Amino acid sequence: MAGHSQFKNIMYRKGAQDKKRAGLFAKLTREIIVAAKTGGGDIAANARLRLAVSNARSHSMPKDNIERAIKKATGGNDGDNFEEMRYEGYGPGGVAVIVECLTDNRNRTASDVRSTFAKNNGNLGETGAVSFQFQHVGEIRYPIDKADEETILDIAIDAGGDDISHDDDYHEIICDSQMLHHVGEKLEEKFGQPASIKLVWRPSNMIAVDDAQLATLMKLVDQLDDLDDVQYVFTNVDISDDQAATLG
Repeated sequence: MAGHSQFKNIMYRKGAQDKKRAGLFAKLTREIIVAAKTGGGDIAANARLRLAVSNARSHSMPKDNIERAIKKATGGNDGDNFEEMRYEGYGPGGVAVIVECLTDNRNRTASDVRSTFAKNNGNLGETGAVSFQFQHVGEIRYPIDKADEETILDIAIDAGGDDISHDDDYHEIICDSQMLHHVGEKLEEKFGQPASIKLVWRPSNMIAVDDAQLATLMKLVDQLDDLDDVQYVFTNVDISDDQAATLG
């Protein structure tokens, strides 16, 4: 188990999105709708829905919003049939980029994602072009003041966690994707609602870039994240402490 923080290098997702509450809730709602349509509206019997709801709660999504999304998905309405899509490519400096989407129009989404890559010195590739450089794992984050490192480490190991790291703001627990709900439940029993709980693409190797390339890469990620159909953006960029300071 790692005790040194690598969190800021695991995934970049712009913090400004937390301020765009309506957009964030729309993305969380899509996750709930897809999960409920796929496995039914019974949270106890649908692990994917439990995860989607837990993630929504971690972002302070109101209970009424969650219940409406489940009802909408299970009410027999043929609308809102979202399809899961994953796009892979390279950004400036050869940084690998994975884009996860939920869309009701794959042609529109493909066009939007492709043009965003092209406008920011990136290249969109085929599915599988970069995902071999990542591991698909579960990630649970808790604010650093929720527990001391030793306590959360012990609970995470007992629950089935594979790795834990810390930075100035968060404890980050990594586990097998199939164990995410179980590990999340055990941690929640002890520490309460996490800051986030989700499946992520964790890079196996990191790529360092210069400041100019990083600025363009962040612009690419920002613009991708602003697309309505995009749920998550992952990269394998290695951001130095000095570069992180300039990003804020």
